[in-house]
Amino acid sequence: MKKLLAASLGLLGLLAAVQPADAHFMVAYNKDTYMEKAKDLDMRMVFTHPSEAGTVMNMGGVKEFYALHQRGDSDVKKIDFLKNVKEITWKNGDSKAPAYEAQIKAKDIRSLGDYVFVFTPGYYHEEEEGVYMQQITKLILNVGGIPGNWNQPAGLPAEIVPMIKPYGLWTGNVFQGQVLSNGKPVANAEVEVEFMSNEMQLDSNTMSSKCEVKYPAPQFVTQTIFTDENGVFTFGIPRAGWWGFAALGVGPDKEYKGKELSQDAVIWVQAVDMK
Repeated sequence: MKKLLAASLGLLGLLAAVQPADAHFMVAYNKDTYMEKAKDLDMRMVFTHPSEAGTVMNMGGVKEFYALHQRGDSDVKKIDFLKNVKEITWKNGDSKAPAYEAQIKAKDIRSLGDYVFVFTPGYYHEEEEGVYMQQITKLILNVGGIPGNWNQPAGLPAEIVPMIKPYGLWTGNVFQGQVLSNGKPVANAEVEVEFMSNEMQLDSNTMSSKCEVKYPAPQFVTQTIFTDENGVFTFGIPRAGWWGFAALGVGPDKEYKGKELSQDAVIWVQAVDMK
């Protein structure tokens, strides 16, 4: 009987170990990715599990927050917004942790074109696995419809460069991105994909408790795809809303404080229904 019980417990442990879990995602959020004319931005940066309003985690502070702006063929201009970043407390359910907001005035993004926002957090310590994580995150906004540098590398240690306008996606479009490490394509990189299933509620700094999606099984929560030999991945977008893509461990830095570091590249895009 004892042997049977031990075997059963061992099997349950094995099944639990292989069950898919919500992915860690650095969320960089603004209500809109496209604006006809410049308006004030109310941005949030939260480290959480966005598919089901999961646990909020301490990202370890902020290292950089800026935008790369270009209109047409003009030179790219870097705008430092680190001074706009303010620490807040974000709550999802019973969990809470430091997160950040950035209030940016319309006058600071008054020029038409693309604004490639880059958020570089500190280092999150995953105690259960004994490793650190850093997710360098991009969010691309556009003012006035004139494109700029949306499909150009930002010169980050780890990044995803979109190959379709991330602020002009219809539901059903195919999204493609190229994963780069220090500017070089990363072949066979693992890319996790999640849908933001719970609405961001900026007034209370939380995500809605109502999930918009009914997942038929755990493996549908986080999709996993791999890049080809050129570092390119392809994903068909089945639903309107916010989609996050995270290329895992592609950055050049592999260690922090003597422990393993996963330096990831993240990008968020927004899809809209055709009416």
